[in-house]
Amino acid sequence: MELDKFDRQLRLMLLLVQNRRLSVDEISERLGLNRRSIYRYLESFRKLGFIVRKEGSRYSIDHESPFFQSISDRIHFSTDEAITINQVLNSVLDNSPQVRHLRQKLSSLYDVGVLSTYGVDDHMAHNIATLHQAIETECMVVLKNYTSPHSGDVRDRIVEPYLFCAENTEVRCYEVSTGMNKTFKIMRAESVEILDLLWSHKDKHAPFHRDLFHFTGEHLIPVKLKLGALATSILLEEHPGAEPALSLLDDGRHLFSTEVCSYKGIGRFVIGLLDDIEIIDSPDFEDYIRRRIKDLTQKISL
Repeated sequence: MELDKFDRQLRLMLLLVQNRRLSVDEISERLGLNRRSIYRYLESFRKLGFIVRKEGSRYSIDHESPFFQSISDRIHFSTDEAITINQVLNSVLDNSPQVRHLRQKLSSLYDVGVLSTYGVDDHMAHNIATLHQAIETECMVVLKNYTSPHSGDVRDRIVEPYLFCAENTEVRCYEVSTGMNKTFKIMRAESVEILDLLWSHKDKHAPFHRDLFHFTGEHLIPVKLKLGALATSILLEEHPGAEPALSLLDDGRHLFSTEVCSYKGIGRFVIGLLDDIEIIDSPDFEDYIRRRIKDLTQKISL
C-alpha cells in the first residue's frame, strides 16, 4: 500500500516538474488520481521543501527546488548555463534529429520565456514569452497590429496559439474569425496580449509537421524510394537527418522510407537524380513526378 502511494506521488512529481502547468482535472485525467489525493500530495510536497507554483488554476513544481539541486549538482545546468547552451544550439544551422532532440530537451527543463530573452531582440523575446505563457495556460491572445506578408494588411488577429515552430520564430494558431489553423511569424506582431478567455476550439488544433525537405503542413504523406550509391550519398549530405529512414538492401541500394508534407521538396530531389532512384509503393508520387517531368519538358521545348 505504501509503495503504491509512493508510486503515485513520484508520478505526480515527474509530471509537474517537466516545465508544464496543469490543472487538477488534467492531473486527475492523466494519472487516475482523485482531486482530494492530488491536493494532499501537493501540500506534502510543499512541506518537504519543494517549490509548488500555482498560476490561476494550474500547478507546477519548480526544478530549482532545493531537493532537486542537492541531488543534481553534477548534472544540473544553472539558468546562465542553459542560456549559453540555448544560444549555441540556435546558432547551429543543423536540423538533425540529435540537435532537435537537444533543443526539445532544453525547453522541457527550462522556461522558454527565460531562454527566449537571450539571442533575440526585446520585441521578439517579449512576444515569445507572452505566447509561451498563453500556450501553457491555454488562453487566447491578440496579435496586435499583425502585418500580413501577402496583402500588407495590418490589423489585430484574435487566435488560440498552441505550437511554436521554425526555431520559435513562428507560432501555429487557430484563428477564430476564419476558423482555420494558420502559421504566424512572431516578429510581424507589434505586440502580443493575453485575453481573459480560455481556448474554445482545442479540438480543432491540428498537428503541424516539418519534413526532411523543410516543407511544412498538417498532413504527412508516405513515400518509399530505392536509392543507388550516388543518391544515398547526396541525400545524407544535404539532409543528415534522413539516416534513420535508410536501410541497406541486398542489392547494395538503400530503401528510403519517409513521410513528407509536400511532394515538392522530395520531388526536386528525385527529378535531379532520376536515373539513380526507383519509386516504390507510392503511386500518387509517381503521378506527381510524371506531371512535373511533362511540365518541365514543355517549358524546355517552348
